[in-house]
Amino acid sequence: MIDARRGVLYPDRMPRFHRLPPTPEAQHLAAWFWIPEWDPDPGETSRQEIVAYPALNLVVEPSGVQLVGATTTATHRDLTGRGWAVGALLRPAAVAALTEKPSELRDSWTLLAAPDLLEPIAVVMDGDEGDRLPHAVAIMSGWLAERAGEPTDAGLQANAMSELLMTDPGIRSAEQAATRLAVSLRTLQRMTHRHVGLPPLAMIRRRRLQEAAQRLRDDPGIDLAALAAELGYADHAHLTGDFRTVLGLAPSGYRQEF
Repeated sequence: MIDARRGVLYPDRMPRFHRLPPTPEAQHLAAWFWIPEWDPDPGETSRQEIVAYPALNLVVEPSGVQLVGATTTATHRDLTGRGWAVGALLRPAAVAALTEKPSELRDSWTLLAAPDLLEPIAVVMDGDEGDRLPHAVAIMSGWLAERAGEPTDAGLQANAMSELLMTDPGIRSAEQAATRLAVSLRTLQRMTHRHVGLPPLAMIRRRRLQEAAQRLRDDPGIDLAALAAELGYADHAHLTGDFRTVLGLAPSGYRQEF
């Protein structure tokens, strides 16, 4: 099971956060839905720092609907006032219905003209009904299913690829992933480029880095050399280099904050 909060660098700073599964009609299109709600004290800002999963997200907020591309570094957002968002971590099978070139959205995002999604979600989220979160998920699941149509063989194969790269700790190279999926390395590379916008090795490295950060939060005293070896890094220096490149600080600096 993919951990929806794994990429959150400082979970204790999170606002109210909900994770809900998609409805059956959208199970092949969204890994899960994430719904934060925030209302900090007047004048206060809540900074949320994320090292996101290697995937695209569809995000609905009061200001509009965004398709957010995969990222290559940690990102942050400063939350002020009262607000909410309804996001879907997209499976690759959903991507073709929303963009032809996900690689062009890397570290970026674009607005989607989708009033048929924004307006009903806003009505539900701004309302008082007790089941508004499942209702919002049902609306978004239905919208995705209608937009994407029936899953294609290529889409389902891309879903299997993403699940393998995002969850299997035994996969430490693109070659291993290609062998497991029974495709050529070139086919795997085309698949990740078309459905995620990142090369397969970048997806593997993101999974390892997320796990490393989570392990450091859970056990700040863990030996870094042993952690690096366990996660498949060549040595401690490679783990540190990954941290600095993506998070902007060394593992030792990160764990001092817990």
